[in-house]
Amino acid sequence: MSQKAKGWLLVVAALAGVWLIRHGAGTQLIPPQPTTAQAFATGPEPQPGSPLAEPLKPSAPVRIRIPSIRVDAPMMRLGLGADGSLDVPPAGNRNVVGWYRDGTPPGSKGSAIVAGHVDNAQGRSVFYDLGTLQKGSTVEVVRQDGRTAVFSLDGIEVYKSDDFPDERVYGASPYASLRLITCGGGFSRATGYQGNVVAYAHLTAVR
Repeated sequence: MSQKAKGWLLVVAALAGVWLIRHGAGTQLIPPQPTTAQAFATGPEPQPGSPLAEPLKPSAPVRIRIPSIRVDAPMMRLGLGADGSLDVPPAGNRNVVGWYRDGTPPGSKGSAIVAGHVDNAQGRSVFYDLGTLQKGSTVEVVRQDGRTAVFSLDGIEVYKSDDFPDERVYGASPYASLRLITCGGGFSRATGYQGNVVAYAHLTAVR
């Protein structure tokens, strides 16, 4: 990927975090936040001894499952809006997850970006419990080609909105990696959520 293309991807992907902060607030219940034990000691990388599966050819994801937090949701493509920001899943649908269609599909080499609501006006949404995930948790993505990409969680962190690490989250990966993003980091009535929770995972198996 060229530096120009990489820079564009970072700018586009960063808008997902902006949208989640602005639109994620629907209840006064603060969702669970990651503990420091689940953060990385250094940079985002696979856990020692964790297998690395060979990346798959690109194919769109159709469903995501995270058994430990009872997530089983369809996935939809997210493009860009008229203002250049990332489109979002429908706010009224609490059980749908979006992925950036012009980026890396989950299971292929690179960093696949996936975003979901933490809540809406009706209550908890699909990624409400994302902050409770622990290292080693399993994330399964069913793809259009009939394959299921199985990921293992490497770490999960929470960032303030004014200190969001674009390169850490959206930077290129030499293997098939996955980034799951939702709101978190405290809540303000005036501005909504104050940051984002980001879970990092890598491909460990294919079914």
